Amino acid sequence: QVQLVESGGGLVQPGGSLRLSCVASGQIREINDMGWYRQTPESSREWVAAKARGAAPRYAESVRGRFTIPRDNAKNTVYLQMNNLKPEDTALYYCRYSDTWHVEWGQGTQVTVSS
Repeated sequence: QVQLVESGGGLVQPGGSLRLSCVASGQIREINDMGWYRQTPESSREWVAAKARGAAPRYAESVRGRFTIPRDNAKNTVYLQMNNLKPEDTALYYCRYSDTWHVEWGQGTQVTVSS
């Protein structure tokens, strides 16, 4: 099993920045992919960004150029650096881990962009 713990959500004004963190623990495989999704009460879960070990990051068009997804493999941690935030980025953000044997989700962290 793999456990995920997210942190870093909060309230920010439009144009501001936040950084989310997701720490994975447990049976971490050498080859894995970690990423972020988001969901609002009015929409289904939407993919935001992901990065596999040793691979280039991937971004949804809606966040490209504003968000980055650094990873610290030594700490089994993935981040979501969110810049120039917009009200439409308001959502519950979920971390996702996947490997050959597992797909795991974090509990979610709320991001609210409002003046």
